[in-house]
Amino acid sequence: MRILAVLAALVGLLAGASPAVAQNRFWLQNNTEQTIVAANVSPSRVEDWGPNILTQGPVRPGMQVWVQPTFPDCYLDIRVRFADGTEDGHLGVHACTLSRIAFGRDVPLAATPPPPEPERVLANPSFTFVNRTGEAIREIYVSLTSNRNWGNDRLGPRQILPPGGSMPISLPRGSVCTADMRIVFMDGRIMEQRNVETCSIREFVWR
Repeated sequence: MRILAVLAALVGLLAGASPAVAQNRFWLQNNTEQTIVAANVSPSRVEDWGPNILTQGPVRPGMQVWVQPTFPDCYLDIRVRFADGTEDGHLGVHACTLSRIAFGRDVPLAATPPPPEPERVLANPSFTFVNRTGEAIREIYVSLTSNRNWGNDRLGPRQILPPGGSMPISLPRGSVCTADMRIVFMDGRIMEQRNVETCSIREFVWR
């Protein structure tokens, strides 16, 4: 009778013992360039994939999710579906010996390089000079305010700009939009205008 009582006690202890915790838990890591929108994990011994395990949402590139299977099997089949509808999978993975199962490169993705800086558009200070003075002009000097000298006469030798006449003034593109101007009339009189903003105009009328 004592032996039977001892056996009954042992059976009771075994029945009440907690089941062993499965050692097949792992990190599912996305080392591809696409977002994983669904994942299935099932024992290799069964054909059914089971439900989508990504209950917390998709796994973006470079991210990972902790997977805790509800069954104790060590050999697992794993399938993922990407945002573009394509699928990939690992079959017969011995998950009990791994802490991480990766799709794509088996290393974390490198940080995404910053996008290239947009090409800087250079300001264009060129314009058309229009003579509305009522007199002929024999010399015209125009230079950016960043320059220290006037440069050459824009009209050239033996040339004049009659009243109502116009001529293009070409200036180098860059970050400077202001110009200094000097004109010389036929009788030698000189007039100047400085710090004229020309990037926002097509023509400048001198009156």
